[in-house]
Amino acid sequence: MIKQAIIPLAGLGTRLLPLTSVFPKELLPINGKPGLEYILDECIDAGIKEIIFIISDKKKLIKKYFYNDKFYKKIIKKKKDKRITKAYKKIQNYKKKIKFVYQNKPLGTGDAVLKTKKYISESHFLMLFPDDLIMKKNCSKEMILLHKKFKCSVMASFKVKKKDVSRWGIYSVNKKINKKNFLIKDVIEKPKINSAPSTNAVIGRYILPKEIFKKLEKQTKGIGNEIHITDAIRKLIKEDFKFIGHNFAGKYLDCGTMNGYINSSLEISKL
Repeated sequence: MIKQAIIPLAGLGTRLLPLTSVFPKELLPINGKPGLEYILDECIDAGIKEIIFIISDKKKLIKKYFYNDKFYKKIIKKKKDKRITKAYKKIQNYKKKIKFVYQNKPLGTGDAVLKTKKYISESHFLMLFPDDLIMKKNCSKEMILLHKKFKCSVMASFKVKKKDVSRWGIYSVNKKINKKNFLIKDVIEKPKINSAPSTNAVIGRYILPKEIFKKLEKQTKGIGNEIHITDAIRKLIKEDFKFIGHNFAGKYLDCGTMNGYINSSLEISKL
């Protein structure tokens, strides 16, 4: 069973400037709740026991959010406000499950994942991208059930319009397992419309094997002079590691752009 999750949080969030000039994008409120807490709740509901945050020195406010005990104790003693007490207890519960590692140079998601190597103790782990919220249905829980059944890696997917494939990483499908799941043949980054192998797009939920660390240690920098997790995944697929693509049933919200961030609050308020 998957018990560990990693969440890369070291990115600067430039697409959400000027909001992120002083405040981490992951703590920006979405319908009155920090976006990161939606991800944490998904992990905990899926049975995750340990969550590893990958931050940078510039994102230390994230750590402070979970370790601001003196502030809360002083306020609670003075105010006697049940709402604040409840919120503090929730943060304390999160804190028990969180570890922090640092990625101070922006060398890509693959490099961020590699920073967690010494903490991963099981054969597979969950990775979630905080920009991607999936509401109504717990995508991580469904993926963990798939992993348990098929004993392999799982990556989230959803269908996009043909005209939009060049905005996404797109799966090449080996064969369908059922209506929601398929075996992955390859992952193509932002293909042209006429050469896209499918309309199944990559979304930020992954169950990955521990063997990926060996690939990341030897991997050379790719596009943008960064180490990309997708390149390591492709190498594993070529070596016959089994990866399942899961077309999840929940509602997908992209919080990584200004329009997406604003829309996410509006959509969640309707749920």
